[in-house]
Amino acid sequence: MSDQFTNRSRDGHGLRHARELEAHLTWLDSFSGAALAVLATASGIYTYLGVSSLLDDTGALSFFAASAYSIAVSVAIFVFWSYLMRLLPAMRTVGSKIKLMGAMVLGSLAIIAMSSWLNAAALAGAAAVEQHLARTVQDYQSALEQAHDIAVSAQALERDVARVRQSFEDLSEQEAAGDLSGLAGRGAVFRVLRQKSAELAALELQIATQGPLIDAAFDEGNQILSDMRGLTVAPGPVETRSVAFSEDAVRLAGIITTLRQLSVAPLVDRAAADLSASVVLPELDSQTAGGQAAQASTITSVLDVLQLRAASLGQAAQQVLARPTPPDTTYTPISTADAVILYARNFMPSWAGAIAIDLLPAVLVLILMVTHGAIREGRGDVPAEDTLTLAELRAALHAIRDVEDAMHPPRAAPSPPEVAPNIQPLPRAQRDD
Repeated sequence: MSDQFTNRSRDGHGLRHARELEAHLTWLDSFSGAALAVLATASGIYTYLGVSSLLDDTGALSFFAASAYSIAVSVAIFVFWSYLMRLLPAMRTVGSKIKLMGAMVLGSLAIIAMSSWLNAAALAGAAAVEQHLARTVQDYQSALEQAHDIAVSAQALERDVARVRQSFEDLSEQEAAGDLSGLAGRGAVFRVLRQKSAELAALELQIATQGPLIDAAFDEGNQILSDMRGLTVAPGPVETRSVAFSEDAVRLAGIITTLRQLSVAPLVDRAAADLSASVVLPELDSQTAGGQAAQASTITSVLDVLQLRAASLGQAAQQVLARPTPPDTTYTPISTADAVILYARNFMPSWAGAIAIDLLPAVLVLILMVTHGAIREGRGDVPAEDTLTLAELRAALHAIRDVEDAMHPPRAAPSPPEVAPNIQPLPRAQRDD
């Protein structure tokens, strides 16, 4: 008896809890549809902005195309979540719930594919394009500095060329004094040494003339970079700024190419190879056989020294040539939608907001699932007649009376019998009158 009373008490508490939850759901249902419509409309508006950024034409046809797409997205979101908010919480078996949740996942992915990325493009599209411009400026700056560094390193070869040239000039002075071949004067050995020193002097002068050109190109490149940085953060539509940015990028690419061409490392490397390979041997001009032999021996020694100097100079030039060349940097205009996808990691809050506005109803669906499960658990196995409220019971009684009245209509009451009028005969005197 005590267990039965306890069970009835527990069932009573569960019923009261279930009725309380049902009352809350009734109140929430009064505005859930309107709230879902507002979310779907907001998503459609941002989808329209995202689609408009992808269309090149700005005429009436593009307007209607973007409007049709955004309206279709809004309707799809509203219908999709309305279905799930009604059907998924009503499912009672685990299998049916899993199937509908699978459909919810597929639908959510479809919504992200057709709407969320466009919402993100509308929210952060301009900022993403500016990020692309800033990243391009960094790439161009790196390429410009690298090209300038290589060109300046090649200019340092001027000191190596001057050192080799000075060594040949010193040897020629020694030959003129007779300290090399033993024959004083400007004979064959002197002319060989002067020939190579003149070639190196011409190379040294050519290297020196490249210095101002390199500095001018580098200064112009830095000025263009400054203009490009200003365009990155300047006010106004990013599309207009992108056009001016593209023009500056073309100019800067040309300057980087010029800096590559101004590098004298290839020129020094070729000059070093020609230094020992292209020697014009003069005629031995000594009057005696011994003097000619001394000149020939000295010229051979000079050629050996020449090969060593050429190898040293070529090795210095190869070290400059071995440095990695700056990468080819090209600015590619990009749309807002592509920029948001390309730089998605930099705009995670925008992506989160764009997805949340589309998938927030999924949280409501889960809340309804839990609530309906609690209602069913509160009702348990209580018979239906035990769950009736007083209002439901009163309505049921009225319905029963209406049914009974319809099945057994009340009989009409019998009419009272007609009473004949009591007519008394008149006296004879009155009749005679």
